[in-house]
Amino acid sequence: MNEKILNNRKNGMPAMIVTILLYAAAIAGCIFGGIALDQGNSPVLLIVSIIWLCIGWIPLCGLKVVKPQEALVLTLFGKYIGTLKQEGFYFVNPFCTSVNPAAKTKLNQSGDVDGGSRKGLTILSGGQGTNMEVASKKISLKVMTLNNNRQKINDCLGNPIEIGIAVMWRVTDTAKAVFNVDNYKEYLSLQCDSALRNIVRLYPYDVAPNVDTTGDGVADEGSLRGSSEVVASRIRDEIQQRVADAGLEIIEARITYLAYAPEIAAVMLQRQQASAIIDARKMIVDGAVGMVEMALERLNENQVVELDEERKAAMVSNLLVVLCGNHDTQPIVNTGSLY
Repeated sequence: MNEKILNNRKNGMPAMIVTILLYAAAIAGCIFGGIALDQGNSPVLLIVSIIWLCIGWIPLCGLKVVKPQEALVLTLFGKYIGTLKQEGFYFVNPFCTSVNPAAKTKLNQSGDVDGGSRKGLTILSGGQGTNMEVASKKISLKVMTLNNNRQKINDCLGNPIEIGIAVMWRVTDTAKAVFNVDNYKEYLSLQCDSALRNIVRLYPYDVAPNVDTTGDGVADEGSLRGSSEVVASRIRDEIQQRVADAGLEIIEARITYLAYAPEIAAVMLQRQQASAIIDARKMIVDGAVGMVEMALERLNENQVVELDEERKAAMVSNLLVVLCGNHDTQPIVNTGSLY
């Protein structure tokens, strides 16, 4: 199905003016026809005027107003005749009907995916107000945001995580969006869920050894937490491939929420804390060893004191205890002989 743009129908104002003038002429015809009928003349003028007053509203059904960034897909007796895509006041065949199967669709995970096409209508009945929603058949061409619900997915190591994405999208081909899929909004939501699951299962939550996330057979350091831009780009490309036949363009995809699932969050937090403590201890020990080596070298260079191997070992032990300890040391001063 190829999209056909109708740009030569912007004659809504002349059609409306002509219709109103014909209505005024029909009213005048009824008046003068009634007078002529009372005088015994032919009732043709009165009959024609009454017929026009009964059916003259039909051309008004062909008046269509299209705002900026809106489109109207038209069919005539089931046949697609074209799309009104540019803003303007149009007059088309009064028997044309506009088609938008997603007009009444409002996805639970997105607050603005319907493009504000719903309008509230209150009807008073029996003293009580009844709320009804009238859905517009126009298709929004604006950039819209789909906020998907958080999903629980296992990463490549089998750890359950919760992740959510925001997808910026818009309709580029109205004919494909309306006729190639049943409901392009629900179709987009389903494909976002599927693409997200397919990409996330290729990555670990954090950097892990011997994990290939690119499929080239070489282990890399890709992760959901550290490579969020790359993951989001792959998710966008995956969704775009799936919704191309629906006439949709995926502009951007972003990860909005990422965390371990609640059942393992506490354990993973302890693991991260232990890893951080080990890294900090390693850095402290490396620094302490360097300081001890520097102290011994300076003592030897300046010949401040000569120490045998046993005294050097004792000095090294004391310095490491002081430098690597968790608490401030309380030194004991020996006032006697070292030997």
